[in-house]
Amino acid sequence: MTATRLAAIAAAFTLLAAVPASAAPKPKKGAKADACVTCHEQSSPHVVADWRASKHSGMGVGCADCHGADHKGKDDARRAAMPTPSTCAQCHGDQVAQFNKGKHALAWAAVKAMPTFHYQALAVREGLKGCGGCHKLGNKSETEAKELREVTGGYGVAGCDACHTRHLFSKAEARQPEACKTCHMGFDHPQWEMYSGSKHGVRNELKRTGTISKDAAAPTCQSCHMQEGNHEVRTPWGFLAVRLPMPEGDAQWTADRSTILTALGVLDPTTGKPTARYEVVKGAQIARLTQEEFDEERAKLMKACTQCHSSGFAKEQLKQADGLIRDIDHLMAEAIREVAGLYQDGTLAKPTSYSFAFPDLLTFHDAPTPVEQKLFVMFLEHRMRAFQGAFHANPDYVTWYGWSELRRDLTEIKQLAEDLRRAKRVDAKLEAMAAPAAAPAKKR
Repeated sequence: MTATRLAAIAAAFTLLAAVPASAAPKPKKGAKADACVTCHEQSSPHVVADWRASKHSGMGVGCADCHGADHKGKDDARRAAMPTPSTCAQCHGDQVAQFNKGKHALAWAAVKAMPTFHYQALAVREGLKGCGGCHKLGNKSETEAKELREVTGGYGVAGCDACHTRHLFSKAEARQPEACKTCHMGFDHPQWEMYSGSKHGVRNELKRTGTISKDAAAPTCQSCHMQEGNHEVRTPWGFLAVRLPMPEGDAQWTADRSTILTALGVLDPTTGKPTARYEVVKGAQIARLTQEEFDEERAKLMKACTQCHSSGFAKEQLKQADGLIRDIDHLMAEAIREVAGLYQDGTLAKPTSYSFAFPDLLTFHDAPTPVEQKLFVMFLEHRMRAFQGAFHANPDYVTWYGWSELRRDLTEIKQLAEDLRRAKRVDAKLEAMAAPAAAPAKKR
């Protein structure tokens, strides 16, 4: 990762140290939207319908309060300002301040920190049709916002609308698990599928249909991750389920986690010391790096669990999930060492884009060889499904989409590694056999 990229990411993190959102001035109530409504009832009637049904409309918050007053007609539509979290902070200061402390605020910085993000098609990135489509809810520097406006025609700079969709901005909508579904599903983090198939999700659906009492316990995503409406949204293990300090008294897990951290590029494989990428991971807060951070988030989770379960039951469930991470880390580390061995014995040559002769899990689908492609899938799909399934109470994801696939991945990686070494031996033998025939004849 270049110094320029690291500097850009660091600059993005400084956005979170800005003046507290709650200090922003509140707009004057009773704003008039008549002129905007007259036109937009013809050009985009459902937008107007959503606004009319919103709490904003009832409180006199009009179009200009969020979009400014520079846009006057169809010929100057680009002069309408697109709201950002700072816009929302004029009235919702506490919520934006909480958001700024959490992982969602760092979503844009985190995806841009991925070393091969810029390899993807523009539509996937800044076009917001792929990774950018979810990660856009993160805070952006003014430069990044300007770049996005140029690519998307002015869109993609907002954040709050990822959950409170325009122009209804409904609190009720954002409180439902479906509000999380668009982003928290699929390949690497199918939390929606896990939740909806778990007993938690099943009971929530039964409660909605009236099959069970409206007073029945039926937690949503927000029940556990946004207690009392807190917009910070963190988890004890973080996105990648690697953390510091290392597990005390467990030499095997310590070694395995060190191997995973090395493959994530945050530890130097030659010295074992932190790399520049460590600072990026630290800044993006995708892992808990102190015991205090972990304990704080675990206590919040325990508080949520004990609303419905006994503390003994909750502690045991979390303990079992922690243990699963230990066991899947052992499989993952074994696979990483297998591929690392290919670099060490010269079977694989270090790509020019790699900092070290060691597999780099953050290259994702841009990994340079089939065996590393398999390693990427093992890490970002199957390992994620195993540990996330455990914390989301979905046994099938833990077993068949997680643990079973990890075992199969490891077997395939070992076979691929052996095939590569065998092919190299054959090539070396053929070269040795061809060498004498190619040598020029000596003069007598």
